[in-house]
Order: sequence, then structure tokens, then C-alpha cells
Amino acid sequence: MRKSQQVKKKRIRKHLEQVNLFAAGIDVGSQSHFVAVPEELDNESVREFSSFTGDINRMADWLVEIGIQTVAMESTGIYWIPAYEILEERGLVVLLVNARHIKNVPGRKTDVVDCQWIQQLHTYGLLEGAFRPPEETVALRTYMRQRETLTQQSSDQIRRMQKALRQMNLLLDNVVSDIDGVTGMKIIRAIIEGERDSTVLAKFRDGRCKKSEKEIAASLEGHYREEHLFSLKQTVELYDIYQQKIAACDNAIQTQLERMESKGDKRDLPPSKKAKMKSSPKFDVRGELYRMTGVDLTQIDGLNENSVLKVLSETGASVSAWPTEKHFASWLGLSPGNKITGGKILSSKTKPSASRAAAAFRMAAFGLLNSNSALGAYCRRQRMRLGAPKAITATAHKLARTFYSMIKNGAEYVDKGQDYYEQQYHDRIVKGLKKRAAEMGFDLVSKVASSDVESMA
Repeated sequence: MRKSQQVKKKRIRKHLEQVNLFAAGIDVGSQSHFVAVPEELDNESVREFSSFTGDINRMADWLVEIGIQTVAMESTGIYWIPAYEILEERGLVVLLVNARHIKNVPGRKTDVVDCQWIQQLHTYGLLEGAFRPPEETVALRTYMRQRETLTQQSSDQIRRMQKALRQMNLLLDNVVSDIDGVTGMKIIRAIIEGERDSTVLAKFRDGRCKKSEKEIAASLEGHYREEHLFSLKQTVELYDIYQQKIAACDNAIQTQLERMESKGDKRDLPPSKKAKMKSSPKFDVRGELYRMTGVDLTQIDGLNENSVLKVLSETGASVSAWPTEKHFASWLGLSPGNKITGGKILSSKTKPSASRAAAAFRMAAFGLLNSNSALGAYCRRQRMRLGAPKAITATAHKLARTFYSMIKNGAEYVDKGQDYYEQQYHDRIVKGLKKRAAEMGFDLVSKVASSDVESMA
């Protein structure tokens, strides 16, 4: 009893220790930033600075002058970015903290109290900084996000082209797979230039087009109106502008990729078995990705050079920020939740996530639903058990773990095929049934084996 009481007393004496003695907390805003520092370092321990660059520089000068070593700030919109970058350039350790992790006591909500609360939590080492990739990856991420925006806006123009054509009953989308393809754009540009003869327009058909000239000509007998032609012309002009901007963005992405550290020689990369996507940048994306990571991540079923480039632009070419593949999957928001109380599981839903990398893995998993690979078989099996949404999340989780393992270990991806997965699943089921039968005092005998015994008898 005495020994247990002593242990209990020791536990009671434990208290929070001040880990970061020279820590500051910043409540970030659109117009001004409130900064709190330890009272021992300055008589005016809370100050307000405008969000102008000059005032942020003065804020950084003050923090460095009084000896602050680390700063924590809330990730509020995009307002934190200038302050984060300027403070980091001054040599301070800056933590970007999730707003959910620093909620204050209800009813006490002011900018001054918020920055003091952040500073207090950071002093006791209770805050963890969000992941922010290296500067070269941040630059690549910016280019990739800009390209994604331009691609979406370009797709909007394609839909507007199709609308203008439909309003004139030009059913081009019925005879070509993509109206922005070779055949479609030649016909649209000829219409804008004044050609109205459907037979002449049909002669722009590309040799790879599945429909005949006669079918195309029949679909192009429309009811032309001036206002719809005007809309079509302006939409095509905007589409061309977006294509030019996407090409410029691709050049910037290629230049940025060439600046990044090399881990492999792209000359050692064998030819790809996957076709290059139409929306891919025009340069050798797969070769640059191999040079960055030293492994061919496009071998993973479901992933192509576009999706791999998107993920690497968010995570970087190294996965050292995550100790294990479980940490990586959890950061992506692809791991099951563990909301448990009283030994009862209340929910196992994945946490909400706006991660673009996670979205890329989910899209890759969706594309595996009809695949003959082992991952495709896994996805279909999970769909039968859990439904399509949860099956896609589970498959995306497996893709993320494979992605992590290949980068960390430098391993190659080997697909053992759908048949191998089905056989493994069959063996697991049989093993479980045999174990259950043995527990109940029975022997499980296969139908083939029992028929052989009967024939011998």
C-alpha cells in the first residue's frame, strides 16, 4: 500500500513544464496581426501590427531583438503566408497550427486573448506545426495549382462551345468523342470563318475518327444564328488563350522540376506501358519524376504521371516528414477514425480533408473499379462489403501506403494480378472456416477431396 501511495504522490506532483521559454504567439488577421510574447522579455507583451509588409518587417525586427526563437500562428485563410515567410527568413522557427487544436475557453474571444493563448500553449510545447514542404516543392505546388485552375477554366470554355453548337442544332458532340480534339476544333474554326456547307465541314474529319463523313455531315446541318456564332467565336478565343497559359505554366513546371535534387537517371527508365494522357504536360513528366524520386511511381495501378506529379507537388520527393506509412495515410485523411468511448466505437469515419494529394489518390482508386489488377480486385471486393464510397477510400489508403513504401525503400511495384488476389482471399476464407470447424469439433473437407475418397472406396 505504501509503495502504491508513493507512486500516486509522484504522479500528482507532475506538472506542465515550460518547453519553449522564448516563444511568441500570433493571432493572424486580414488587416492586422496581434503578437504576444513572454512578459519577462518586454514590458509591452502584446502588440498589434498592421498586415502591410513594412509593419510585418517591424514585427520580425522586434521579435528578433527581444530574443524570440520560435513563433506559433493560426492558419487563417491565406493571410498567414507573408508573415510566415518573412519570419522564417529571419531565422525564427515558425509553427503553422491547425485552428481546431487551439480553441480557447468559450466566451473569451478577443484578438489579444487569442494571441496570448497561442503563446501560452506554445510555451508548454502543446502545439504541433502543420506540414509545409521545402521551398522548391512550394514553388512547384504553386505552379501545379495554377495549372489546375487554368485547366478547369479551359474545360468551362469547352462546355460553352458545346452549348453554342447545340443552340444552333450542330450535333458535333454526337459524332466526335471530344469537340476539342483534332476533328472537332478544325470544324469549329471553319464554322467561325464562315463555312456553312456540312459536306465541306465533314471533310475535316481526322483519319482516326470512328464516324464516317456522311454521319458527320448529317450532324452539321444546323440552324445558324448570328448571336450564337458570336458566342462561339469569343469562347474559342478564350479557349486558345487558356491553352497558351497552360503551355506557359508547363514550361515553368518543367524548369522547376529540373532545379530539384536528382535521385536517379531518367535514361535508366524503361518505356511506359501506359498511354500518355491528353491533359498531361508536353514534356517528359515521367522521366523527371523518376529523376526526383529514383523510382517509377507511375507503375502503381491507377496512378499516372499527372496524379503522381500532383501528389509530389504537395508532399515533396521525400517522405521523411512521416515516420511510417500509417502517419502518411493519417495526414492525408485516408485512415479510419477512432472515436471510442466506454469501449464502444461511436464512429470510424475518416476525418474531413481538403488535401489535393488525397483527392488524387481517391481519383486513382475510382479508376481501378474495372481494372484486372490485384488492387482492382481489392477495390471491387471492398465495394461489395462496404459500398462504393468506402471502397474508394480504402483503396486510396492502400495506394497511399504503396506510394510511401516505394519512395522510402526505393522498391519497384509488382502487380500480381487479379487471380493472385482472388486466390489469396480464397485461402484466407478456407483457413478461417477450418479453424472455426475445429473449434466446434468438426473437420472441414473440400468437395474435391471427399469425392476422391468415395471413388477409391
